[in-house]
Order: sequence, then C-alpha cells, then structure tokens
Amino acid sequence: MSEPAPLARQRPAGLRAPSGCESGDAGDEPPRESWGRGRPELARCEVPDSLPRHLAIVMDGNGRWAHRRRKPRMEGHRAGAVAARNCVRACADAGIEFLTLFAFSSENWARPAGEVSQLLSLFAEVLARESGKLASNGVRLRFIGDRSAFPPSLREKMDDVEERTAGNRGLNLVIAANYGGHWDILSAARRIARAVERGRMRPEEIDRTAFESGLALAGLPSPDLLIRTGGEQRISNFLLWNLAYTELYFVETLWPEFDGAALALALREFGERERRFGRTSEQVATAPSDAAGAR
Repeated sequence: MSEPAPLARQRPAGLRAPSGCESGDAGDEPPRESWGRGRPELARCEVPDSLPRHLAIVMDGNGRWAHRRRKPRMEGHRAGAVAARNCVRACADAGIEFLTLFAFSSENWARPAGEVSQLLSLFAEVLARESGKLASNGVRLRFIGDRSAFPPSLREKMDDVEERTAGNRGLNLVIAANYGGHWDILSAARRIARAVERGRMRPEEIDRTAFESGLALAGLPSPDLLIRTGGEQRISNFLLWNLAYTELYFVETLWPEFDGAALALALREFGERERRFGRTSEQVATAPSDAAGAR
C-alpha cells in the first residue's frame, strides 16, 4: 500500500553533513566523477535531519542546456545522464531510501524520430556502463512503465539489471521509462476489472489498497518530495495517483546543472515544511511520529 511517509524522518545514524555547502562550477559540463570514487556530492552541504523517505524528480532542461551552449540536443541528454548519476550517489550518501527519476515519458515518443532513437541508444549505453557500479554499491534498480514498445535488446538489459540488483539493500532507484500517469491508472483499473470478471473480487471489495496494488509503485511509499528542474511548474502526467500528498518543489535550474548544492537546498526547504495531510497544525504537533502519515 502506498502511504505517505512520516512528517520527519531522521537521517540514519553515522551520516554527517558539515556546514558550508559550496556549489560547484557548472561551466559547460557537470562533474564527471565515477560512482564510488571521489568526494560525495553532499559532503560539503548542510542537509536537514528530516529527509524525504522517497524523492521523485522530473529531470527537465537537457535540451535547453545544450541550446544555450550551441551544442546538439544529445549533448544535453548526455550531460543530464551525468547529473542523474551524481544525484543517485548524493541520495545514497544522504540516506534517502527511494529515488524515482522520470527518464522517458509516454509522450516523449512524439519527439523527432532521430532524437527518440538516440535517447534509446543512450539509455542502453548508460545501463551497460552504470549497472555494475550501482550493483556493487548496494543500489536496487527497478523500472516502471510500459516496456513493450522498447527494442528486445533494451528490455533484456532492463530485466538483467533488475535481477542482478534485486537483493540489494541500499538505495532503491526507480527509473520511469515509457511511463505515464494515465497509463498507470488505467492499467490498475484493468487489473481490477479482470479480477472482478474472473470472480476473484467483488466490486464492494475494491478499496484504495486493492487499487494501489496494481499501480507501478505498488509496495513502495508514495513520494514525499517531487523536484522538477527547468522552470516548468507542472507534473506532466507523472505518478498522478501517488503524488496526491507530495510536497512540490520547482526550480529554474536546468537538470544538467542540478548539483549537490541544488539538491541540498531542496532538501532543506522540504525539512522546513509542515506536512498536515488534512489535519491541523495542532494535531500534527501532538501526533506520534509513526502516525504522522495518516490522512
């Protein structure tokens, strides 16, 4: 069942973030440190004790980043892949449990065929290059979305990395690929309809728990914080059901420039927000932490 997380989750013991966060110089290229080597992205940043248990990100602005530098759009997507890798590492360092990245939407097929082909090739390339590093660092990787439209070779890579990392107990990394919130809700509704048709469920037994069991994020907590980069202020058909009580954070920074300092700012603002889930501030103040997600 996908439930909101408690209002304040403490950073795991042993993790410290010294003050004096310094933003790196984005320049023309973001940092290109390899996973598991070099300085952690948030090592110089002051992050709050209260962290989102589940962070979701709409990674927007790759094309504009490239355009402003008079580079091909694919250079922006490649820079965005580097930013994604650094973000994964930063979230693992901070102690965030779940990270969901919106990599390719069901609407992205409408882009020029050449760009779509290059995006799929980049997706396969990044999987081949990064999956081993993710696996060795305890990251569990899974994908949500309709895989049927992807080439068989890419689907095999996705299946392989999911299987290889299934037993990992570190950061849970979810990649939304060919995902759309409408598709997700309709898919769950069809599963329920088939169950009723086959006599496995009665209509009166359909409740939130039963419905959420058919969603792409079934078994995972709903996102506590959604970050969207690139200046747009919409969720663009992303996790429509699951974002019902999610805190929204919109930032002008283009995704390839979204570094550890930018992430720390978002986390600090999240830590200062009061999440009431329909209750009053007085109720929140007196509620036990394990009941804070009730609504």
